[in-house]
Amino acid sequence: MRILLDTHALLWWLADDPELAEAGREVIAAPENLIAFSAASIWEIRIKQAVGKLDLPTDFADVLARQPFEALAVTVAHAHALQELPLVHRDPFDRLLIAQARVEGMTILTRDNAFTHYDVSTLPA
Repeated sequence: MRILLDTHALLWWLADDPELAEAGREVIAAPENLIAFSAASIWEIRIKQAVGKLDLPTDFADVLARQPFEALAVTVAHAHALQELPLVHRDPFDRLLIAQARVEGMTILTRDNAFTHYDVSTLPA
């Protein structure tokens, strides 16, 4: 399975946070699954850190780099795919993750119920 982590799922995994459900942990840990995170999530994380809404360890980039995850860049095709999404959810980062998952044929691991309003495959985080 090709999995794109929602931002909160990525942070919960990295912090070994109990908020991440056991089923979500199993999906991420399964060696047969390709696990990816989006550059959009890192953008969101760094913005939240800059405005004081998120504390990160100083070695956050190194911790992330040690994960067996693929980094998914934001492409022009992903940006164009945003036009196909109804304005149900206004969070620009989540909308970009949805567009990326649709273009790349990925399933999003998330706890955000708003994702269910879109034509995208999800798994609960």
